[in-house]
Amino acid sequence: QVLLVESGGGLVQAGGSLRLSCAASGRTFTNYAMGWFRQAPGKEREFVAVIRWSGGLTYYADSVKGRFTISRDNAKNTVYLQMNSLKPEDTAVYYCAAGPRATINREYDYWGQGTQVTVSS
Repeated sequence: QVLLVESGGGLVQAGGSLRLSCAASGRTFTNYAMGWFRQAPGKEREFVAVIRWSGGLTYYADSVKGRFTISRDNAKNTVYLQMNSLKPEDTAVYYCAAGPRATINREYDYWGQGTQVTVSS
């Protein structure tokens, strides 16, 4: 059984930082891509960032480029999303996802349960 478990969300003031973690288990992710998505109330789930387990190729949404950094620890089967200079518009439930393709679309095989990030102004 594949499990993706996010953690690290919370309440932070604008300009602050948070680091999200996504612990993956249940299969080998060597050739997989890990993505972060977010969904704000009343809005569709949107792409944030993606990284491949092997090679470390990364890609970011324009809205977070320069502020967020995605990384991975292969030994721990964990992917991170370091979020700096947070803005109120970053408030959302953040989800990690795993799939064979590094894509900005929601075409991932596995999803976590999400973690809430709230940025106060």
